[in-house]
Amino acid sequence: MARRSRPRDSAAAVRAKATASLRAPEFYLNRELSWLEFNRRVLEEALDESNPLLERVKFLAIFSSNLDEFFMIRVAGLRGQIITGESAIGRDGTPPAQLMAAIKLLVSDLSRAQRRCWHDDVLPKLRAEGIHLEQYHDLPARDRRALNDYFQRQIFPVLTPLAVDSSHPFPHISNLSVNMLIVLHHNQQDRIARMKIPTILPRFIRVPDEHARTKRQRFVLIEDLIEANVGTLFPGHRVKATHIFRLTRDADLEFEESGENLMKAIEVELQQRLFGFVVRLTVEPTMPQDLRDWLAEQLAVVPEDIYELDRPHGLSDLMQLYGAVDRPDLKDPPLTAQYPPVLRDDTSILNVMRQQDVLMYHPYDSFSAVVDFIREAATDHDVVAMKQTLYRVGSQSPIVDALRNARDDDTQVAVLVELRARFDEESNIAWARRLEREGVHVSYGLSGLKTHSKIAMVVRREGDHLRRYLHLGTGNYNVSTARLYTDIGLLTADPDIGADVSDVFNLLTGYSMQQEFRKLLVAPVNMREKLTALIEREMAHGADGRIILKMNSLSDYGMIEQLYRAARAGVRIDLIIRGICCLRPGIPGLSESIRVVSILGRFLEHARLFYFAHGNEDGSECLYSGSADMMRRNLDYRVEVLFPIEDQRLLGLLRDDVLELQLRDNLRARELQSDGSYRRLAPGDGDLPLDAQAAHLAHGWGVSSVLGIVGGAAAIAVDPTGSAELDTA
Repeated sequence: MARRSRPRDSAAAVRAKATASLRAPEFYLNRELSWLEFNRRVLEEALDESNPLLERVKFLAIFSSNLDEFFMIRVAGLRGQIITGESAIGRDGTPPAQLMAAIKLLVSDLSRAQRRCWHDDVLPKLRAEGIHLEQYHDLPARDRRALNDYFQRQIFPVLTPLAVDSSHPFPHISNLSVNMLIVLHHNQQDRIARMKIPTILPRFIRVPDEHARTKRQRFVLIEDLIEANVGTLFPGHRVKATHIFRLTRDADLEFEESGENLMKAIEVELQQRLFGFVVRLTVEPTMPQDLRDWLAEQLAVVPEDIYELDRPHGLSDLMQLYGAVDRPDLKDPPLTAQYPPVLRDDTSILNVMRQQDVLMYHPYDSFSAVVDFIREAATDHDVVAMKQTLYRVGSQSPIVDALRNARDDDTQVAVLVELRARFDEESNIAWARRLEREGVHVSYGLSGLKTHSKIAMVVRREGDHLRRYLHLGTGNYNVSTARLYTDIGLLTADPDIGADVSDVFNLLTGYSMQQEFRKLLVAPVNMREKLTALIEREMAHGADGRIILKMNSLSDYGMIEQLYRAARAGVRIDLIIRGICCLRPGIPGLSESIRVVSILGRFLEHARLFYFAHGNEDGSECLYSGSADMMRRNLDYRVEVLFPIEDQRLLGLLRDDVLELQLRDNLRARELQSDGSYRRLAPGDGDLPLDAQAAHLAHGWGVSSVLGIVGGAAAIAVDPTGSAELDTA
């Protein structure tokens, strides 16, 4: 008997339900599935033929790297719930086991699409450009001999084959490693060995091509070269088969300690991360079922966590290929960031800050201005104190070097290093110890709370008083990511903000229990309360209310409820959410006035901006920026800071040249549909094409009001080569 489909609610019924309850499961999108939809958008950038070819390779790598982290953290948490019998269910009402099944279906579908893109589209186009990923056995004998010689000299000494039998237990398999399972035959018996593909060697081996007349670049995968020579590792045995597999382990670490105990606990747990339970095993389709079952048993993997993938496994390593190929014509043109014009004509950044606020929009504005601010303070004999938070600073940090150099008998330097920055723990421990050796006061924040705020304070003696100079931002103090992420930075000497920042540092390093701040919104102290009040203030203006929020993710149920209430009151709400969005737009009677767009492109959209048309007590507009997303972890379990943009000229620039411009993007933007899917936007009849990132790349930022981009009189047209030109006709 055919199953009868469930009748859909009428619009009137939906409106009635929306009025009755804001917590109905159908009003919320699942967090994990929303994240996978974000990664689908990353994959779409790889599929997009308007992107330069090697940039498409980069997006394929990012897709895989994102997926690795998703399994290590989010899927590991779900699997842990299932193992322990917990039944934590999100607002959308999906039980963990059901969610795991949905994740597998979606991940499998996305992974197949990624493989098709790589094998059927990108690889042939690379070959047409003279970039060849060769199959070892298809190479001429001369090239094979050269590669075999490389194998003997550079690879063979590094390999460690491990037998697996009654006297050799199954070895530990490290997280994210690519491995080879080797079936051998000797004395009429089959034997099994495992070998890790060494990560200290390049994944893509360049084929010697000194006699070629062309500029072609040829590579083979290291596992293919090992496979071709694997018999040399097992004299007296016949190699029957080789199979590639890769696994992902639980890597989510949680700590409650603080201070030196926290550092010791992290060092111990970093070792344990290597031994977390397996949450994903990828195998080749050619691996026989009996061997697959045996491998799963050794690794304690349930069938639901096994994924079939064609070679190569671990496509995150495509970043190596992206870096190895010297073809600038197949990559994005180099970014020429501008030094903020207001800082160019004065030898002292501090002198400029005494006169006005300086707003920066990275990477279009050079991050070197922030580095110069810290360096100037470090060498100024009138500076008596410097304080800064560090979350992810990278392996090379001129800012940390400046802080180390600032330490002398007359300058107190205090740095809060967040040791719990995921996957940067080891690097941050090293930086913390290096700073301590230089005499810098290093603290590690509050027990149970990560310090995610991005703040730096310089205290300078000027005459008979002290003045505070500040940098507040949305991004990390990391010179590398500052070239890849869009972020907001503010240099200010505002005394009230300075006093608030002092209170934040006292909260982080001392016993302060500060509950009130003059201008800053600080989590977990007052940020949720203040954001709620700002939303409610717009509700009081009904259809004249306007909210524009730009952030990485929106998943906090309390904030979503407030936005639903505001929409029901008629407030027009525009959300620019790069990643997770659990709010469901377009629900009759509830979220019809909410629009959600997501923008991906050359740069990772990392800036957070919170605009309210009547946010001030006098009914005027206000805008905040800072480190926090509307996620529960940001609002309740992290120390976050949102700072106001009070200079009306700067507020107008961010409103028009970032928020409104991105809301008009019809080339890179995708719009969230009520079913959780995203629809890529395109110019309609009579619309001019607009790519917000291309606009800023071509003309800097702060030009919309001059060129009339927001008003529609100008548009940025992007051709397939990635160049941009202004159309002012």
